[in-house]
Amino acid sequence: MTRRRFFAPPSSFAVDRQSVRLDAAEARHLRDVLRLHRGDQAYVFDGEGKEFQCAVADSSRDYAQLSVMAEVQPARQESPLDLTLASALLKGEKFDLVVQKATELGVARVLPIITERADIRLRDDGETNKRVVRWQRIALEAAKQSGRARVPDVAPPQTFPFLLQSCSGESGPGSLKVMFSERDGQRLDESIKSRAVTRVIALVGSEGGWTDEEIAQAQQAGWAIVTLGGRTLRAETAAIAVVALLQNLLGDLN
Repeated sequence: MTRRRFFAPPSSFAVDRQSVRLDAAEARHLRDVLRLHRGDQAYVFDGEGKEFQCAVADSSRDYAQLSVMAEVQPARQESPLDLTLASALLKGEKFDLVVQKATELGVARVLPIITERADIRLRDDGETNKRVVRWQRIALEAAKQSGRARVPDVAPPQTFPFLLQSCSGESGPGSLKVMFSERDGQRLDESIKSRAVTRVIALVGSEGGWTDEEIAQAQQAGWAIVTLGGRTLRAETAAIAVVALLQNLLGDLN
């Protein structure tokens, strides 16, 4: 039987973890879409990797109260690969699609990157905040749909130089920083070789690709440069393909 799953952050659970309160949106889905009633079974995940078998205790327009019966294994296990997707900002709903599919494929976090040739420029903090809230909601819905109990973090957009600086400490035999480029790169398997990689930051550019300066800066910062075959992919296609390839080689997509 398919689990009827709902989201509630850790703060929505009682101190003794015996009950949990769903917000208005989740309560409406419970009551009006799935038509659950008192005593019906439901599952609640907290976005941080835990999931609980529950029973509906009470519901109204603004909330639903559930009794926690037991902590259970999430509907789907997390990938053993700690994968961060750093993707250039894209126009329209393209970045929405990247967030959704990357979540379904098991990324741990998504970093929107402002690059030299990025397809979009955010006007102000208000627009930035609205987009981040939207992306986080998309990640939540994708996690719910795909059976994940952990919701990827979607960070506010950051500049390319800031990304390189913030990732400067990511090194070691188990870590890999890889920039995917349409030129000047090697094969992905050559970058991995025989290393036991458990943590990857994958950097994907915009439709316009990377400038020579950006590629040089990444190389100087210790990033491997990788090229995906001979075909030119759309930026959103490349981002999704990169996640799938890495999960196949190093994660649980096999």
